[in-house]
Amino acid sequence: QVQLVESGGGLVQAGGPLSLSCKASGSIGIFNVMVWYRQAPGKQRELVATIASGGSTNYADSVKGRFTISRDNAENTVYLQMNSLKPEDTAVYYCYLRAIISGYTYWGQGTQVTVSS
Repeated sequence: QVQLVESGGGLVQAGGPLSLSCKASGSIGIFNVMVWYRQAPGKQRELVATIASGGSTNYADSVKGRFTISRDNAENTVYLQMNSLKPEDTAVYYCYLRAIISGYTYWGQGTQVTVSS
């Protein structure tokens, strides 16, 4: 059974940094994609950034140049470094994993990020 546990959320002032992490436990396979999504109140969940097991990354236009996704395959952990945060970045941030070969998908429980103006 795979579990994803996020940590690192909190309250930060606009312009400040915050770092999130998501550790996967269990057998996640060698080939997978780890993703950060976010959902603001009253809005649909949106993709923030993705990183494949080989290291290729993709970002939403709204966070390009401000957020950096990275991963430690040995630790089955994905990180999201968020800089120059804006109040519109306020949301619950979710970690998501898709195992390429099995097709199984998993979600974390979410961590709240609040950016004050």
